[in-house]
Amino acid sequence: MDKIAQIIIFYVDGWIALCFYFYIRKFKKLIGFQLGMNISVAMGGMAALLTGVLLLQQYPFHFTLITLISTTVGLMVGALFGLLFDYQTFVTGLTNGAFIGLMSPMIGTVVEMPTLFNWFLHGVFALCLLTIVISIKRS
Repeated sequence: MDKIAQIIIFYVDGWIALCFYFYIRKFKKLIGFQLGMNISVAMGGMAALLTGVLLLQQYPFHFTLITLISTTVGLMVGALFGLLFDYQTFVTGLTNGAFIGLMSPMIGTVVEMPTLFNWFLHGVFALCLLTIVISIKRS
């Protein structure tokens, strides 16, 4: 996958997460704290994982900076989704995003087939979003 396609995918992922945040914000009164905790963990973790892997594939020799960026993104996304519900969910999303943000560049360095791995990650991301939407509808 070339760099332009990865940059476009990176921005599309960000817009999807932002739109999903506002979608969840509309239904936050209907969501229990257990589902809210799972949402903050899933979104913070996926944001950190996608950020770390995609940035490392674009800039392979900037490992330290990408680790800091992916950790910060995971912290912020997990915290934002967690703040929709309560402080326990906030802390869980924050720490999960930080841990996955620290580990995601390590995963990105050992990938042998980056295109296949990117498709796999985005498939997991889409399945997470679909599962969360179905869970919200049933709650």
